[in-house]
Amino acid sequence: MPTWITNNRLYDLARQGRRLTPWWGVFALASAMLLVSSLFGLPVQLAQMALAGFSESEMAAQPPLLAGLFMGLLLAVSFGTLIVLVWLWVWRYEKRPFATLGFERRGALFQYGRGLLIGVLAFGGSVGLMALFGYVAPEAGDPARAGLAALGGVLLIFLPGWFIQGAAEEVLTRGWMLPVISARYRPWLGILLSSLFFAVMHGLNPNVSILALVNLMLYGLFAALYALREESLWGICAFHSVWNWAQGNLFGLAVSGQETGVGTLFDLMETGPDWFTGGAFGPEGGLAVTIVLVLGSALMVVWPKSSQTSQDASVEVFLR
Repeated sequence: MPTWITNNRLYDLARQGRRLTPWWGVFALASAMLLVSSLFGLPVQLAQMALAGFSESEMAAQPPLLAGLFMGLLLAVSFGTLIVLVWLWVWRYEKRPFATLGFERRGALFQYGRGLLIGVLAFGGSVGLMALFGYVAPEAGDPARAGLAALGGVLLIFLPGWFIQGAAEEVLTRGWMLPVISARYRPWLGILLSSLFFAVMHGLNPNVSILALVNLMLYGLFAALYALREESLWGICAFHSVWNWAQGNLFGLAVSGQETGVGTLFDLMETGPDWFTGGAFGPEGGLAVTIVLVLGSALMVVWPKSSQTSQDASVEVFLR
């Protein structure tokens, strides 16, 4: 096994605390955190429903700017709560600062910017594969929810919506779960269990399939390798956020089985077989994304090693 997997700064950061949570506690706490954080989003959902008179048709007819505002708030509140819950546990029980979850200062802007670029290119590659076989086409949807008319809502759902949502899932699985299990037990076990948990946490999403679960597991593997290669969480947080945004609001496709209902810059639809395009689950349920994730994981293996481990152990961290 490569040395950057067996000996990684993310593990060293986790060991800076007084104790490491056992694997059974990690899974139980992660599940509870997900449940509690979802409850915090209920007031936002109720406010949006009340504004629409509790009518599904009125909800669907809300303008993109308003829909983007509510969806962005929903994602920000619920997943922001998830980040806070992880931080509270790490701070109060493991006795270490938030930055030890992979948020060191050095190289942060570069890593985040690179993650945004790689994420857009990766998902664009998935759409490109579908287009290559003629399995994607423009959709004749509501013109008020596509192109420049939807720009305001599309931006609102990314900032702060997908921006926080993508980061929160990475904080939970790759920032906390992966390093803690790897440091306390074995690195391969941390990668495997964090990837498995990531797939399971999406297993109740609408229209999920066997291939979708396989792809979610593959994404977990890719994300683990990405975080370990950079020895940081900045890049994979950016990748995750922009990947989801590109699915739902750049190309107008379903995000892990769910429609955003906000608007999209390019309104596309899958026209090919579900096994390749993902069908109602969205591209993450199809072979096109499988190919991209396998290639992406292979690239992580040959990616030049990060210089983070050669930096002084006393590098400044946020929120110390």
